[in-house]
Amino acid sequence: MSQPQPFHDRDGFIWQDGVLRPWREANVHILTHALHYAGAVFEGERAYGGVIFKSRLHSERLHNSARILGYKVPFSVEEIDAAKQEVLKANGLVDGYIRALAWRGSEMMGVAAQNNKIHLAIAAWAWGAYFAGELKGIRLTMADWRRPAPDTAPSQAKASGLYMIATMSKHAAEAKGYADAMMLDYRGQIAEATGANAFFVKDGKVHTPTPDCFLNGLTRQTVIDILRHRQIEVVERAILPNELESFEQCFLTGSAAEVTPVAEIGPYNYEVGALTRQVVQDYADLVRGKISI
Repeated sequence: MSQPQPFHDRDGFIWQDGVLRPWREANVHILTHALHYAGAVFEGERAYGGVIFKSRLHSERLHNSARILGYKVPFSVEEIDAAKQEVLKANGLVDGYIRALAWRGSEMMGVAAQNNKIHLAIAAWAWGAYFAGELKGIRLTMADWRRPAPDTAPSQAKASGLYMIATMSKHAAEAKGYADAMMLDYRGQIAEATGANAFFVKDGKVHTPTPDCFLNGLTRQTVIDILRHRQIEVVERAILPNELESFEQCFLTGSAAEVTPVAEIGPYNYEVGALTRQVVQDYADLVRGKISI
């Protein structure tokens, strides 16, 4: 079995601080503040047929995430959108995944970094399905780690530090043979998977946790619009773990995950039913411009 190509050793170009650099030369210093103190914010986006889905909203969220962390991205939303298109073209991509990343540089070391330069980089690469065998429904276990309270972490920022417990939880799940983990929030309520929002189906209605301590994903918002366009009731509410047994279907949403059916969460099994399959198809049609809502 061939090993996947490492991300540091590839052909192509990465946009870094306003300049396209050869992929292998897009580097930072070992004393970069964000590497030590998790001061980076990022966006994950997909392009379909050369069009980046909701590009501007992603760029605006990148700005807002940086603002929450206390700094300003030194490029406008319009400049970021243009740079993303430049990166796609430079790498010969029509369909692809785009990663924009802003971070504090290496001028100061220590917790305080008031004078550090803010950097921005954008990379893009071909990336297929986030989960293998996703249309059959993936298997999840429950994570040991919980999403923190909104007064202990900047939960509405897409910040690198918030993904530490996500990585730990996903690694633990994979070690047990699962694709991912479902995380609870600080109150013990269902929150989200490690990198995707969660939806549940029961009696023709769709239930999803209220995003008051985790990111209200752009794909999540899109799927809610799709469901309401089909006149399917969406209930945003607190969902307790003991309710998992009562749901009939489950799916995850995210820019990388797109819409991924779930077949299992721990001891509970779910059908990849008609409603889930319809949402998968509607989302695929929407991002490729075949339908509008």
